[in-house]
Amino acid sequence: MAEPVVTGTVRVYGVLAWAWIRAAAQYPVSMVLLALATAIVTGLDVAAIVLLFAHAPRIAGFAAPEVLFLYGTSALAFGISDILLGTTERLGHHVRQGTLDAMLVRPVSPLVQIATEEFSPRRFGKLVPAVLVLAYALTRVDVAWTPGRAAMVPAMVASGTAIFGGLWVLTGAVQFVLVDSHGAGKSMTYGGAFLTQYPMTMFARDFVRGVTFVVPLAFVNWQPALYVLDRPDPLGLPEPARFASPAVAVLVCGLGAVAWRAGLRRYRSTGS
Repeated sequence: MAEPVVTGTVRVYGVLAWAWIRAAAQYPVSMVLLALATAIVTGLDVAAIVLLFAHAPRIAGFAAPEVLFLYGTSALAFGISDILLGTTERLGHHVRQGTLDAMLVRPVSPLVQIATEEFSPRRFGKLVPAVLVLAYALTRVDVAWTPGRAAMVPAMVASGTAIFGGLWVLTGAVQFVLVDSHGAGKSMTYGGAFLTQYPMTMFARDFVRGVTFVVPLAFVNWQPALYVLDRPDPLGLPEPARFASPAVAVLVCGLGAVAWRAGLRRYRSTGS
């Protein structure tokens, strides 16, 4: 019986990632130091939030544990997506260098090849601050926990990961057409990660509408967090919007897949 496409893709991804990890493990001290350095650099965002609360008891009406909850869910979702698909931003480099041609003749999806390129254990250092902050925030946030609210936390992290993952692929696919759009893509991925670490009430209403209805970053953690924290929506969206993140994730991933396939069909090599 033929292996299912999804299962086969996951298996190949794991094999390629493990090969890179084994290569990095040949230098264990360097691997550990790089992971530690990544964790420290990523944790600077937490330090910035702590400094803000050293001068004000609330930010845009949210207490410190609530903002740390937003940070933890956003950073964890982005960190996982970055580990899995962050290197798709290198597509433009492969198009310019002509190395994408070699990927296309191999019996493995070029998306998988690019996503696992130079896969390093140091990437996991990004998850350390996110996990620690989220664990702390969950014990400090003033929430009347119910089974629904408790289930929403892992659901929002999974949906946020999928949304960021779809954005990674979508912005990567744009480089089939705009080879030098690497910086613009980062503004949507890394910029989106920074944005979702803070309450949307900090920003103008028109901007919040944009990241809700155009680039749906508000569904990474903001909308489900409103349900968990029992907060009203500043845009006045109906209650079902709090639970729309999984559907939005499917939509964004679908758009990313369509864009990637369209880019591959359009690609005509470098001619060199």
